Amino acid sequence: MKSRGLFITGTDTGVGKTVVSVALLQALRTAGKKSLGMKPVASGCEQTAEGWRNEDALALQAASDAEPAYGLVNPFALPEATAPQLAARYAGVVVSLPPIVAAYGQLAVQADVMVVEGVGGWLAPLADDLDQSDLMRALGLTDVILVVGLRLGCINHARLSERAIAADGFTLKGWVANSASNEAGFSDAHADDYFDALQQSMRAPFVGRLPFEPKASAHERASRLRLLP
Repeated sequence: MKSRGLFITGTDTGVGKTVVSVALLQALRTAGKKSLGMKPVASGCEQTAEGWRNEDALALQAASDAEPAYGLVNPFALPEATAPQLAARYAGVVVSLPPIVAAYGQLAVQADVMVVEGVGGWLAPLADDLDQSDLMRALGLTDVILVVGLRLGCINHARLSERAIAADGFTLKGWVANSASNEAGFSDAHADDYFDALQQSMRAPFVGRLPFEPKASAHERASRLRLLP
């Protein structure tokens, strides 16, 4: 039986895609679904005794059932902490679909649901000639979850993302509002008003809202999300 897949994108980089992905993995596991996470391309990796490792990919690996091999979770680990399109160029790496598709296939046969985290926002390229929509098609995915960072500009970014996802032929399965940080403009006195405006303007279903709780467990965050059929 082919596993179901969810692709996680954001309104921008740093809005909490990994936090939401880990919470989704926990919520799925609590619901009795064997779930595995994947971050096909990750920039900002550190050299370890085992090779290049990315903090977000490690979090997805740890949150997955049976902790799959890192190389399957993150086939392309890029050192430079910048846009993957540029990080790959700096590392002399060509990001291509075949290794990702092969890794996904090995994971998907073990899972009821796959949670695949993208990079940055929806239109952030994986490579010069490779968009995230290309990756979704190669993996046979149709459903997207959008993480909206509650900060100035989020209403515009969320609506643009929703339209772009639909225009590319995919289904925005739902959106999550996330207060990702107290820093860099994420914490705003008008966050509740942004959230209310988003609820009125977004057509996709609302999945949940995560407050800024850096010490919250994945289980606590998962309890704030509503799993969609």
